[in-house]
Amino acid sequence: MKWHDLYAGVVTTLIIGGTGTVGSQVVKELLQRGAGVRVMTRSAEKAASLPAGVEGVVGDMADLETLPAAMAGADALFLVTPLVPDEINQGLAAVEAAKQAGIKYIVYLSIHKLETGPHIPHFATKFPVEYAVKNSGIDWTIIRPNNFFQNDYWFKDVIAQYGVYPQPLSELGLNRVDVRDIAEAVAISLTAPGHAGQTYSLVGADALTGERTAEIYSDVLGRPVQYVGADLEGWAAAAAGTMPAWQVLDLKMMYDHFLRHGLRATQAEVSTLVGLLGRAPRSFEEFAREMFAA
Repeated sequence: MKWHDLYAGVVTTLIIGGTGTVGSQVVKELLQRGAGVRVMTRSAEKAASLPAGVEGVVGDMADLETLPAAMAGADALFLVTPLVPDEINQGLAAVEAAKQAGIKYIVYLSIHKLETGPHIPHFATKFPVEYAVKNSGIDWTIIRPNNFFQNDYWFKDVIAQYGVYPQPLSELGLNRVDVRDIAEAVAISLTAPGHAGQTYSLVGADALTGERTAEIYSDVLGRPVQYVGADLEGWAAAAAGTMPAWQVLDLKMMYDHFLRHGLRATQAEVSTLVGLLGRAPRSFEEFAREMFAA
C-alpha cells in the first residue's frame, strides 16, 4: 500500500533529530496539522520536556538496540543524521531498523547539490544513506536544503560585538534558506499526497554572497558590519577552539568549496519551494531582523 493511500487523519511520525535545528521546527509543523509526533532523543531530560502532544522516547542511532523500541508502532520516519564520524553507519542502521519496524514512509534530510562536493565528508555521507532510503522498499522523499539562515545564530554575538561576519561564503553566492520553510515543506511531504518518490531541492530566492550578507546586517544593526569570511585559515583557527579537529577539517573543506564554487540554485529549484509552500520563501532580510530583535 502506498503512503498516500494509507494517510488518512492522524498517523505517527518518528522524528530522529527532533530536538535539533530542523527537527524541532518539523515537530511544530506536524503538531499544527494534527499529526501524531514521536521524538527520539539521547537525553531522558529532553524526552521529558518536549512540547505538549509529543511522545518522547530515549534512543541513540549509535546504539542499534534502542532503535526497534523507538520505531515500534510509528508509521513514518523523518530522518536527520548527525554530523559525526560514523554518520553513514548510523544512517544505514536507521533505514534498516525502519524496514524491520514496518515504517511506511521515510523523509530524509540530505544536502543541496551534494554531488558537487563528494570530497566533503558530510556531503559524501549522504550518498549511501540516500541510496539505502530509495532502495528500502519504503515510500520516500529526499529533502536537499541549501545552507540554513539559522546557522548565523552561531555568529550572532560576533556580528553584534565586533561588527564582522565570519562565515566563509562565496562571491558567487549561496541560495540559503530558512529552516522554518524547510520544516513546513517536510510536514507537507509527510501529511499530503503526491510527494513519495520525489527529491526536493529547497533553496531561497536570493544567491547571497558574504559581502551582501554583511550589508544586510549593517542595515539591520544601523552600523557597519564587515565580511571577513574569505580568510578561511582565520576561520579554521578560530573554530579549532570550539569543535574537534575532524569537524574543523570537514567544515573547512565545505567552506573552501563554497568559496570556489558557491552553492547557487537554478530557477527551477527556486520554484520548488514556492510550489510546496504556496508562497514565497522567507527572505534573509526578514530572518536577520528577527534574529536581532530576539
